Amino acid sequence: MRTLIDKYSQHVYHVAYSVLRNDQEAQDAAQEAFIQMYKSLPDYRSEGFKTWLTRIAFHKAIDAKRKLGRRAAEDPGGEEKIINMPGRDEDVLTRLVREERQDKLRERINQLPAQHRDIITAYYLSEKNYEQIASDAQVAVKTVESRLYRARQWIRKHWKEDEWRE
Repeated sequence: MRTLIDKYSQHVYHVAYSVLRNDQEAQDAAQEAFIQMYKSLPDYRSEGFKTWLTRIAFHKAIDAKRKLGRRAAEDPGGEEKIINMPGRDEDVLTRLVREERQDKLRERINQLPAQHRDIITAYYLSEKNYEQIASDAQVAVKTVESRLYRARQWIRKHWKEDEWRE
């Protein structure tokens, strides 16, 4: 348990802080998230631990924000103001899930042979189009197309789909 807390405490805090925008409240929400994680470990289904923990932290932060909102409504003269950011909260979770998937994909791509790794990185991670890749590599666009095709074929042949897709 201590290892998990050490490894993910900063991440969980940042998730909570992105919702709450208050250091103390984010620390409290992060602590609540780890307590919930511990209680929920028997229900964990090997779905991507960091994503699962991020969801827990996100929901604990939302709960804390709601409590703060109720307190602020009960105490209209209070100095703490809750900033409502409609729609932004979900964006945080979506961004974190996307980043985790990109990290996993980068790990897999780093295992590719060099000739495939460069083209896959340029196209999928750097999001360059064929023309930009051709210009950077000083090759014809058709060469980029064929290299990308061969790299995709290599991936299909050597990677099992369940290893790289969630």
